[in-house]
Amino acid sequence: MNILMAASEMAPFAQTGKLADAMQALPEALRAAGHEVSVVLPYYRSIRDSKEFSVRPTKVKFSVPVGEARYDCEIYETRTLSGGQVFLVARDEFFDRSGLYGSNGRDYQDNAARFTFFNKCVLELARRLNPSPDLIHAHDWQAALLPVLAKHQGLAWPVVLTVHDLAFQGNFWSYDFGLTNLPADYFSVRGLEFFGSMNFLKGGIVLADRVILASERLVRDAQTKEGGSGLETVLREQSAKLLGVLEGLDSLPEIPYTAKDRAAKARCREQLLAECQLQPKPTGPVYALSSQLVQQKGLDLVLPILDRLLATDVRLVIAGPGQPEDEMALRLATRKHAGRLAWIPEETEAGMAKLWAGADALLAPAPVEPSGKQIREALRYGVLPVVRAAGGLAQLVPIFDPRTGEGTGFVFYEFNSEALLDAVRWAGEVFAKTASWESLRERAMATDVSWNATARQLETVYEELLGRRALAA
Repeated sequence: MNILMAASEMAPFAQTGKLADAMQALPEALRAAGHEVSVVLPYYRSIRDSKEFSVRPTKVKFSVPVGEARYDCEIYETRTLSGGQVFLVARDEFFDRSGLYGSNGRDYQDNAARFTFFNKCVLELARRLNPSPDLIHAHDWQAALLPVLAKHQGLAWPVVLTVHDLAFQGNFWSYDFGLTNLPADYFSVRGLEFFGSMNFLKGGIVLADRVILASERLVRDAQTKEGGSGLETVLREQSAKLLGVLEGLDSLPEIPYTAKDRAAKARCREQLLAECQLQPKPTGPVYALSSQLVQQKGLDLVLPILDRLLATDVRLVIAGPGQPEDEMALRLATRKHAGRLAWIPEETEAGMAKLWAGADALLAPAPVEPSGKQIREALRYGVLPVVRAAGGLAQLVPIFDPRTGEGTGFVFYEFNSEALLDAVRWAGEVFAKTASWESLRERAMATDVSWNATARQLETVYEELLGRRALAA
């Protein structure tokens, strides 16, 4: 397939958050699967002024209307380190600025015009490409006008929209709708209108052929008042086109042991305990809790049950800085449970590698964790998750079924300390059965948490849309 992607960020060219990392990794994974993938970005000042990128003009020039004005656009081209094609939409008036979306903590007042221009240029570029793309994949609100414009223009390309973060929607006052040059009926509940304003993301969700969210659980949560960021009603109405696709994990650093080597695992385990000044050779698991120590990461569930959790012959290593009150509680707890509990205030790359190498299980009691990056890392190292079914974790960690031996972790559902303690005790019972634990570890390490798995899921989406379009032709 020939895929054209559009986004406002892509590492290493322009980045403010996780969207840029996804846009760097996903096209590479799709190219590795045999597809032609090009990405379109705005030609920001940071790209133009960088000496790291070789940029050349393509001689493709055109103009597009944005409201009552008409703006010239020139297309430039650069390449990723692996040779992937990246097109750059140039218009200094819009993109020759110090920030991507704003400066000094404030959004640019003309962001509606800037990204309306960008979306229109993406479609004009798509018309001129040879070979023509088979479909267009838009990312986040900055490219969410693409399915709206494509629908209005009757273009043949299916348009997929991935929403990486529902909280950012491109919400502008109603007068900015004129910038789109769309008929008035597109400013309606079936288009861009949202409580009297113009909402790019809402319009994209309504008119895209398929909408991708970060996980199946997030698809469900996004249709609730608590998880929908105000768009829950729209998402419920469009539920048939929603799909949860987990983002992949970039390659991990070299690990200091072969995970399937039980003897090497045991040595790393004892080395971790020694370095943390914990008692050696526990009969129960060595648990790790690695995260920023704030409420959202679930530390408040762990502290009330420390006495009972450590009453058995287990060890717990907690890594990461936190709020002053949390750090004080941990200092007191490490004194009370000396030899069984350790706290590492800083999370360094080398320290994390040793933690994964020596731990048996990971405590992940967070109320919300859509991306599950640490869970993916733990699975790669054969560290079994004790996790609350939140966000993407429910999809990433199937619950262990003792009857069939299937699953990769120990899942609890209620967000309270007692539910977490029950899951910890369950993990301890399975740990005592060596064969069952080793079987679980092997299955965890075999879990594909790479961007290749993400690409395979998207391939299915693309093929379905193209097949449907061919039948309708």
